[in-house]
Amino acid sequence: MGVTATNLTVMALDVGGTKLAAGLVDQTGDLTQRGAVPTPAQQGPEVMWEAVTALLDPLAGPRVAGLGVGVGGPMLLGGAAVSPLNIAAWRDFPLRDRLRERYGAAVAIDNDAKALALGEGRWGAAVGVDNYLAMVVSTGVGGGIVLNGRLLDGLAGNAGHIGHVIVEPDGRPCACGATGCLEAEVSGSAIARFTGAPPSEAPSEVRRRTGRLVGRAVASVANLLDLQLALVAGSVALGFGDEFFEAAQAEVDRSALLDFSRGTRIVAAGLRDRGPLLGAAAVGFAHLGV
Repeated sequence: MGVTATNLTVMALDVGGTKLAAGLVDQTGDLTQRGAVPTPAQQGPEVMWEAVTALLDPLAGPRVAGLGVGVGGPMLLGGAAVSPLNIAAWRDFPLRDRLRERYGAAVAIDNDAKALALGEGRWGAAVGVDNYLAMVVSTGVGGGIVLNGRLLDGLAGNAGHIGHVIVEPDGRPCACGATGCLEAEVSGSAIARFTGAPPSEAPSEVRRRTGRLVGRAVASVANLLDLQLALVAGSVALGFGDEFFEAAQAEVDRSALLDFSRGTRIVAAGLRDRGPLLGAAAVGFAHLGV
């Protein structure tokens, strides 16, 4: 891969628990050559790897400046090893080195929800905003936090993992080993387990409970970090629609009552279904210094 154009283009890869997606993105946020396949999450590390390369190989070429990747956590800083909780096939998988061996040095990897935060700040609903939370409520639950205009990383790159804020003490067991985590209560996987049906078929009370618990977590973050905007993406949140967002906002209004957190808004992420890939692209552009 090499830089050959003024308006740079990067490959973007989103590694999700349900699907893998890839595409080309330029600096304006234009997404082209988009493709996706189901995630072979249970079929072994090399099967997963082959699915990734089958998506990326047709996109690679001399006009591509780099590769940005969003993947679920936890991981080592920079994606040196990834262990997404909802992808059993990858445990301590050396994703960064494998991608660099195949596609060159200009590879950058971050948590998928942190990637979303970058994308929303570059092209979405957080343009011009210096302090916000971006989160995904989908197969799993993740988050990324921007404070004073900077994306938080933390010691190993996992800062902002709101999916493991405890929202129901003594609640359902979580894959991380704790109980009552937001992810264990409201993720698509959790909803399917306790309702016996896909989230798209969830009744109204489940949709509103999901919103309420997400709002509880957002209020805690707003109280802790002095921010007033939360952007929410993901198939569960966006699929549940108004019932979810109304319940979430009501809980934020009830629980974020400090002078600096009162008035915190929780709204749908602006990039909608393009968010995961544009977020991954934003990771790539940031790595290139663009």
